[in-house]
Amino acid sequence: MRNTFRLSLLFLLVAISSLSAQNDYAIKGIVKDKLNNEPLPYVNVSIWNNPGKGATTNDNGEFVIEDVKPGTYRVSATYIGYKNFISPDYMVGSKDVYVTIEMEETTQALQEVEVTASPFRRVAESPLGLNVIGFKDIEKSAGANRDISKVIQSFPGVASSAEFRNDLIVRGGGPSENSFYLDGVEIPNINHFSTQGASGGPVGIINPDFIREVNFYSAAFPASRGDALSAVLDFKLKDGNKERANFRGVVGASEVGVSVDGPIGSKTTYQVSARQSYLQFLFNVLGLPFLPKFTDAQFKVKHQFNSKNEITFIGLGAIDDMKLNTDLKDPDDDDLYILSYLPVIKQKTYTLGAVYKHFTSRSQ
Repeated sequence: MRNTFRLSLLFLLVAISSLSAQNDYAIKGIVKDKLNNEPLPYVNVSIWNNPGKGATTNDNGEFVIEDVKPGTYRVSATYIGYKNFISPDYMVGSKDVYVTIEMEETTQALQEVEVTASPFRRVAESPLGLNVIGFKDIEKSAGANRDISKVIQSFPGVASSAEFRNDLIVRGGGPSENSFYLDGVEIPNINHFSTQGASGGPVGIINPDFIREVNFYSAAFPASRGDALSAVLDFKLKDGNKERANFRGVVGASEVGVSVDGPIGSKTTYQVSARQSYLQFLFNVLGLPFLPKFTDAQFKVKHQFNSKNEITFIGLGAIDDMKLNTDLKDPDDDDLYILSYLPVIKQKTYTLGAVYKHFTSRSQ
């Protein structure tokens, strides 16, 4: 009788958890003009490849797509006089998703235009120098462990050095010839345990949960990113939720992390994350000769003064501590060799920056 009661209780708990896992969520957001930042009303917004699941923006450019099953989606937007828009991947899981869509206006000739070809024909520039990496690409990349550097190492023209490092060698250049930008703020490095003259350590610093998309330029850099010799990685971060605070905890292959995002008043959003490795405990139990430990934190605060002016504050910091496990019992020859050449690393990396944007009207 007691066993029957326990089995019934177990099945009841499984049924409840299954029902809770099948909750539907919403994709919310706003559609703006990319040039002047003004909201666009009556825009058709839908889930990409599923046009029957969508909504229309209101007078304030806001939309809500309800009853969305958990999964990874792209959002498309169409509007007369504007280019069609397809967003990067967004994951709908334990919370609603907020999407900001910026649409570009198309220009149309209103009168006849005569075009005369030049005798010196110029071939159109190839777009192959740009790769756009979405959140889904980072999540689904086999063996990358949600690390953007490992994802990029699988691209054509990109080579890597040692297996345990994230150095990016693009088109034969050096690993120190790459530039990295975080929402327009240049950062010196994107990896833990980096060494001078290189760009990579074994673990990435940037929290992948913050990333909206990454523009990887291996050629034809934008004018504002022209100081790189080999490649440019331009990270675009998500904004914090404008409606309510959200909390997320993650247990990765080498670290545990927490992240929080939400609104501060009606014009400010924030997102903050912190991660701590547990490799030092695992390696000590396994009897390895080195004990790596790293900590990193990241934040983004965005304040919108009005529809024409906004400012974003970015912060990124990391602490690396590599110790030698000198308390090994009965170390073998390999352990002694590693202990003889492996350096002790104690270093800190941090970046603080701000980006101010002013949107002009089309008449200016």
